[in-house]
Amino acid sequence: MYKILKKQKWSDTIYSNWIEAPFVAKAAQPGQFIILITNQKGERIPLTIADSNATEGWVQIVYQVVGASTLELSLMNEGDSLYAFVGPLGIPSEVENFGGKVLIIGGGIGIAPIHPIAKKLKELGNYVVSIIGALTKDLIIMEDKMKEASNELHIATDDGTYGQKGFVTNIMDDILKKESEAIKDIWAIGPPIMMKMCTRVANEHNKQIWVSLNSIMVDGTGMCGACRVSVGGKTKFACVDGPEFRGSLVNFDEMILRQKQYCDQEREALMLLEEKIRRQASNG
Repeated sequence: MYKILKKQKWSDTIYSNWIEAPFVAKAAQPGQFIILITNQKGERIPLTIADSNATEGWVQIVYQVVGASTLELSLMNEGDSLYAFVGPLGIPSEVENFGGKVLIIGGGIGIAPIHPIAKKLKELGNYVVSIIGALTKDLIIMEDKMKEASNELHIATDDGTYGQKGFVTNIMDDILKKESEAIKDIWAIGPPIMMKMCTRVANEHNKQIWVSLNSIMVDGTGMCGACRVSVGGKTKFACVDGPEFRGSLVNFDEMILRQKQYCDQEREALMLLEEKIRRQASNG
C-alpha cells in the first residue's frame, strides 16, 4: 500500500502529498508522471511528479481539486493509504548540459511538474532562468524550491499582487528580446492556453520549446487512446509518446476542445459526491 506520509494544503483548492513509494522514487526522472487510484472503485488520476527522494523512498505530488476524484484525494489524511500508485510513466525530459542558459516556465499548478526539470538542468551545469506565474499571490506554489532549482527566478501574477503584474509570457518575451542567443532551450508547463501562448512567443523569437501535455488520460499505457493528441499532423498518445512534445508541432486548439468533452459529467460527479459528504456530515 502507498501511505500518505505528509499532506499540506497550499490554497483553497491546491494540495500536496508525499507518498511512500520507494520503487517509483528510485526510478523517477524529470518529466515523468504517475497514475494513482484512491480506492478500489476510484478513478485513475494522472499527476506529474513534483519531486522525489530515492534514498527516503517518497514521491511528492501536487494537485488541484477540480472534480470528484481529486476531492476524494484531498479528503485523505496522513497515514491513509492509496489503493494504487503506478509509475514512473512517460518519456523523461531530454535534459543535458546545453552549455548556456535554459528558460523554464511554470504556470499555476504547472509549477509543480516544471520543478524537477529545472532541478536536473541545474545539476547538469546549465544556467537556469525560471519564470513562475499564477492568477494571484496565494496561488504561487513551490517558490522556495524553484528558487533553489534556478539561477534566476522571475514571478508574475495576473492581478499584480506579487512579482510583476501580467503573464509569464510578458517576462518570457522580455528575456528573449535581451538574450535570445544565450537561451539554448525552453520548457513550459501549465494550462494549455498558457503553453500555446508560450509557444507563440518562442516561435516569434525562432526558438524551440518543450511543453507537457495534460490531456485526458485513462490507462496510461497507450491502449485506451483517450490521451491522443495531434503533433506534427500525426496522432500521438501523451502517455507513451510524451508527455513532452515540441510546442511548435502541437495542435493546441484540438487538445483544448477535447479536454472540454466530459465537463458536464465531471460536474455531475462532483455534485453527487459533495451531496454525499453533506449527508454524512448531517448524520454525524
